[in-house]
Amino acid sequence: MEKEIDGVIYNVPCHVAVILDGNGRWAKKRHLPRNFGHKEGAKAVEQCCEDAWNLGIKCLTVYAFSTENWKRSVEEVTGIMNLLRNYLLNAIQRANKNNMRVRVIGERSKLAADIIEAIERLEDATKGNTGLQFTIALNYGGRDEIRRAMIKLAEKVKAGELEPSAITEDMISNNLDTWELPDPDLLIRTSGEMRSSNYLPWQIAYSEFYFTDTLWPDFKREDMIEAIRHYSMRDRRYGGVK
Repeated sequence: MEKEIDGVIYNVPCHVAVILDGNGRWAKKRHLPRNFGHKEGAKAVEQCCEDAWNLGIKCLTVYAFSTENWKRSVEEVTGIMNLLRNYLLNAIQRANKNNMRVRVIGERSKLAADIIEAIERLEDATKGNTGLQFTIALNYGGRDEIRRAMIKLAEKVKAGELEPSAITEDMISNNLDTWELPDPDLLIRTSGEMRSSNYLPWQIAYSEFYFTDTLWPDFKREDMIEAIRHYSMRDRRYGGVK
């Protein structure tokens, strides 16, 4: 979608996925605990939601906590989960005020019961909102997501409802956590790392990638505009020739 931003016409991606990287390094540079970096990173997410919508982005999906992040220290994991609890306390009021729909993707069974209940309330309370479609990947792993989708399809095969040879790519997509969302047009990773880290592997097959050295807590509106500028310069052919 073309949109004028600060006097310049850009081709703005509909769906942006972000790997929020660099919270710990941001804190380390300031001789602060890692969890302070996560706290500042959470503030940056809230601002990013507002900026994304104002810039014309319709869907924003952020990688908040991966299935591999449980390997971190108990102190750090506990701090992240408490940050999530604090976010969920006022999330319904904040989301409804901004007409924002919130979804959470990932395997929830390992999360604490109070967090699961709060997530379910948030999703239910915002399901009718038509503004930014904000998705949080929590205890999410792309391979695990595909595994869970395959189990759903295998159960249909076992029940005689589906022939294995009849399985299509659309069927797989429709059994992923993101079944209601379009695939990301643009994947952003902050902090200078250049890998996808098991994030939306099926969905980003034809996404454009943008890597920046900016640490996530420092990622601002101008950084998103720079990512959009780079995206606008890409020629998306989806394997074809123009």
